[in-house]
Amino acid sequence: MLNKIPILRSLKNDHWVKPFLKRYKKTLILAIFLGILTFVCGAGLMFCAGYLISKAATMPENILLIYVPIVLTRAFGIARPAVRYVERLVSHNWVLKMTSSFRKKLYDSLEVDAVFFNSKYQLGDILGLLADDVSHIQNLYLRSIFPMFVAWGLYALIVVGLGILSPLMGLWMLILFGLMIFAIPYWSVIINGARQAYEKEVQDKIYVDLTDNVMGVNDWILSGRNKEYLRLHVASEKEWLKVHQKMRKFERMRDFLLQMLFLLIVVSLIIWAGAKFGGHYSSATNWIAAFVLAVFPMVDAFVQLPSAAQETNIYQRSLVRLNKLPQPKKEEVKPIDLKQPYELTLSNVHYTYPGTKKEILKGINLTIKPGERLAILGRSGSGKSTLASLIRGDRKPSSGSIKLNGVDTDKFGDQITKYISIINQTPYLFNTTIANNLRLGNEDASEEQLWQVLRRVGLSEMVQELPDGLETKVDEAGLRFSGGERHRLALARILLRDTPIVLLDEPTVGLDPITEQAVINTFIKQLKGKTLIWITHHLQGIDKMNQVIFIEDGKLTMEGTPQELWETEPRFRELKKADQGL
Repeated sequence: MLNKIPILRSLKNDHWVKPFLKRYKKTLILAIFLGILTFVCGAGLMFCAGYLISKAATMPENILLIYVPIVLTRAFGIARPAVRYVERLVSHNWVLKMTSSFRKKLYDSLEVDAVFFNSKYQLGDILGLLADDVSHIQNLYLRSIFPMFVAWGLYALIVVGLGILSPLMGLWMLILFGLMIFAIPYWSVIINGARQAYEKEVQDKIYVDLTDNVMGVNDWILSGRNKEYLRLHVASEKEWLKVHQKMRKFERMRDFLLQMLFLLIVVSLIIWAGAKFGGHYSSATNWIAAFVLAVFPMVDAFVQLPSAAQETNIYQRSLVRLNKLPQPKKEEVKPIDLKQPYELTLSNVHYTYPGTKKEILKGINLTIKPGERLAILGRSGSGKSTLASLIRGDRKPSSGSIKLNGVDTDKFGDQITKYISIINQTPYLFNTTIANNLRLGNEDASEEQLWQVLRRVGLSEMVQELPDGLETKVDEAGLRFSGGERHRLALARILLRDTPIVLLDEPTVGLDPITEQAVINTFIKQLKGKTLIWITHHLQGIDKMNQVIFIEDGKLTMEGTPQELWETEPRFRELKKADQGL
């Protein structure tokens, strides 16, 4: 029967939820214990208060007869909020530690496929992995696993405690609370869980149909089928509403059943306490009030379980998607310390994307000498950016090798950032201060060093005129600045990093010709003496390069200095004239 519950099937081969339960089990056990103790203190407070109120109403001859209930009421009254506060601290500490490790594992897992992530996942899947799934797994802990363990602990205490006083009453509570903890949540998952999945399916279909139909609404109108379009949409809405109403109706019936069970528990306690302590009427009244009031705060731990169990159907999708991700790499990269000068050697490099048959690069042989300025040209899709990722070690060649001073670049891992920096087509600036964005290149850079690199890239005067100078926020994605300014800030970051090799992956795309030439001049001037690899699809500024290569269909088709290619390659002359508008 338990195999019918999706979340349990998914947890069998899970490597995302169970490991964190084991890793932080001590903190989790303490949080669960404090959670149970919170409800015990609440029940103890109501038990003593109920006994005290009914006992005091009989006008005891001496205050000492109710002294102990008074002390216990105060003790439980103080203990309940205090224990709850500590429980919140411990549980939140546990959740934060778990979430931190969980996110790190997720990012490490995504990094395995990061270089071709967009080709494997749609944007919605990426957002789901990075946002929804993390939230869902966190809720799985907080709203399902944690309350479930607390409820089980209380369940055991109630059954054992009442079983000691009366085995028959203990057995009866075992049945009643068992229905609240196991039977009704299971029923809720089976019945409403299927409806919940169908509701999500219908809702997704409505979104897709609505988007497609709105985009083609003119076709519907011109063909005279606008009423049919409305009829289809209304039918889908009615189907969704029908499922939604069934779910709400079931939840109302389930909640009513829980209340009836609770009422049955209260009545059972009244009858049992009256019979157990019924030797004297006033004594029986005291114990009846005590036991009945004690059960009220404890029921709060049980009534939320059915809805929490039902929500696991939502979390199950996230669990399945997460478990399909590759396991993070665990091998440690050995420290690599290279000595100058730095030379890149590409030997018979072939590359095919995993899961495809089309070969992107076909036998590339190239040597990039220290301090050389190399331009890699080719049409879009020719393999230029793939070659850049291979040079930086983000990808491993299918065959052949790319070595930096004799070491394969894919062996460096994060250490490659000591030797190779990159400026992409759209340099990203984070929504923080200019200073913080620049210090991504060097965390220890002083304010004077920041101003120095800004002067080198021609932005110091602009930054000085800003209201807060270096502490000015750049806005999300750096939209406060123009395209040319964002490229210059990215260059300033590279200058702070001071790597010997800089890779420019079409950094001037989208800039107007004047700004483009100014940015190119700045790059060439400020990166003088470094090995510069410039990937581009047109020839502006090409004369400033030492070496030029053309990649077509994954192969090198032209290679030489700009002057040599101008003199010996008619096609190069045509391309350059076309690029200059001649």
